[in-house]
Amino acid sequence: MGQEILNVLEENLNLDLMEIIISNSSNKDKMSKIKIRPIMLKNRLVFQIESFVGKQVFHNNVNKEELISKCKEWFSIGSNEDKIIFRQIQIQTHTEMIHILISKKGKVTVRSKKIQSKEEKGNFVETLAHNRKKAYILEEGRKVPFLVDLGVMTPEGQIIRSKYDKYRQINRFLEYVEDILPNFNPAKEITIIDFGCGKSYLTFAIYYYLRELKGYNIQMIGLDLKEEVIKKCNDLSKRYGYEKLRFLYGDIASFEGADSVDMVVTLHACDTATDHALYKAIKWGAKVILSVPCCQHELNHQMNCKQLDHILDYGLIKERTAALLTDALRGNLLEAVGYKTQILEFIDMEHTPKNILIRAVKNSQGVNHLEAQVKETMKFFGVNPTLYQLLKEDMEVKLC
Repeated sequence: MGQEILNVLEENLNLDLMEIIISNSSNKDKMSKIKIRPIMLKNRLVFQIESFVGKQVFHNNVNKEELISKCKEWFSIGSNEDKIIFRQIQIQTHTEMIHILISKKGKVTVRSKKIQSKEEKGNFVETLAHNRKKAYILEEGRKVPFLVDLGVMTPEGQIIRSKYDKYRQINRFLEYVEDILPNFNPAKEITIIDFGCGKSYLTFAIYYYLRELKGYNIQMIGLDLKEEVIKKCNDLSKRYGYEKLRFLYGDIASFEGADSVDMVVTLHACDTATDHALYKAIKWGAKVILSVPCCQHELNHQMNCKQLDHILDYGLIKERTAALLTDALRGNLLEAVGYKTQILEFIDMEHTPKNILIRAVKNSQGVNHLEAQVKETMKFFGVNPTLYQLLKEDMEVKLC
């Protein structure tokens, strides 16, 4: 029963949707009705929830996955209770009207009616096309040379099906770049380094977005340890006429190719390579750090906490705990040396388990109490992360 409701809802959570009304509550004092509609927020499709509680109305914007999770609560799906909170759903799209009724015994009845109006269908096509263009910074249907050469897009501008997750990942990252643009002066040259750039999907995307689409004066460096990849990327950069985008062969820890850097990017720099990239960014006083960590083995091997032995005996639990602890401590240390730091979801977990992004923006003061708290946490878990060691040993960088 519950899965049938979810399947219908999930199929219609897209740009075709106009409105969902969830009603006939079994507990009107708690919540009498819910309205849901799609909206574009910062070029992303999200869903606005309008909840009616007594005489009050509350609004909340969520993504598709969060909305599905809330639907499970509203219809007691996955719980031990047989009670259904709501018993009626009306879904209106540009082409269809769907009614879902749930009886007291839990029987689900789904009825749908097609909308035949040619005018409505025409408006739907026009609106959908418009919204699709707004949905991504790098628009589908508009040829982007580097996406073609890197195998993400066809020469006609269509996204290759097997690369659609990569396309979404690139656009998602550009949305985070867009959010931090107020920290830069467009009139001044901005230096950006991408540590561990690999095939350089993001390096090209950031340069193209900031230089070609936004008109920022930037120079950008991609750094990686694969010489053949570096050569190919430099060849592509020359072909596109990207005069201020270059790729260098080298290791993050020993890189000395810049005196001042405004933004540091790392995507899936393996294990402690992320720590060295963060440390370089801190020493440069970079205004912005965008880091998606990868393969965090260090703390997994170090963790020694008797209070949690019974929990950490499970290898998978220990691995995930170590990864989350690693990024949390990185966030704390960045805060301690003067960065406003957020830990964000980079891409949906269903597409990649490496879905945490650390976004840090330089501010004037650190958080005084964090160093002591980090030390307490390290002692409790029996760990000594690389970033802490680097910051502690370098006298030029003082933890507050």
